[in-house]
Amino acid sequence: MTTFAIDTDHTITAYTAGDAIPAEHARFTSEKELVKLAANWPIDRLVEIWNSFAGAPPFGDLKPVKKFTDRKTAAARIWKAVQALTPTAAPQAAPAAPKKAKATKEAKPKGDATETKGAREGSKKAIVLDMLRRPEGATLADIQSATGWQAHSVRGFISGGVCKKMGLTVESLKTSEGARAYRVTQ
Repeated sequence: MTTFAIDTDHTITAYTAGDAIPAEHARFTSEKELVKLAANWPIDRLVEIWNSFAGAPPFGDLKPVKKFTDRKTAAARIWKAVQALTPTAAPQAAPAAPKKAKATKEAKPKGDATETKGAREGSKKAIVLDMLRRPEGATLADIQSATGWQAHSVRGFISGGVCKKMGLTVESLKTSEGARAYRVTQ
């Protein structure tokens, strides 16, 4: 027989026979016992209990509520919901309320090498991309003087911003003076 226990934080846990249930947890094994137990609780506690697992797996189809019509209805709905907590070898607790999902941005398609997608005109990103698109490319020193960036920032921008994020291919070559130059191929 399954015994359900509820703690002061409104977490309902399902226990099988023989499991140790903490003494401070209220216990119930049937809807009738839950109704009797809830008779002394403020109605707001029933709402908090319901909302603590509404929407969380395995209760994904349950919606949060603002109030119940009465205690008996609240207890009946909670009893029906906790039946999804089927005990396994270890006690299984109802999950905490889910956090609100953050808004996500849709993935943007990557542009081709001729576009400076996402680079504002006159920005350092646009300046560096224009320099990299020249037939001779741009040296590390050229990019540093145009942007004021340090050498590691230039290399990071080329590797992360241009190659990985924009999906462009950057070629490294030696100039006639022996300096390292970078240019976008395509």
